[in-house]
Amino acid sequence: MNRVEELLAALNKKEEEKQKNTLLWVLAIIGAVAAVAGIAFAVYRFLAPNYLEDFEDDFDDDFDDYFEDED
Repeated sequence: MNRVEELLAALNKKEEEKQKNTLLWVLAIIGAVAAVAGIAFAVYRFLAPNYLEDFEDDFDDDFDDYFEDED
């Protein structure tokens, strides 16, 4: 009877390790996907032109010209 209990305990231990291993793989995959997405976003932000800066510069130039004409 003692031998049967040892076998059941070993089987339960194996199942727990299998569940932990599966959880570890799932978390590793989620982490890898998040890292790739973060890198892709950083590269996009670095390479994408900033059109708003050009607009603000043009607006400031037009605004200054308007007040210079009144003098």
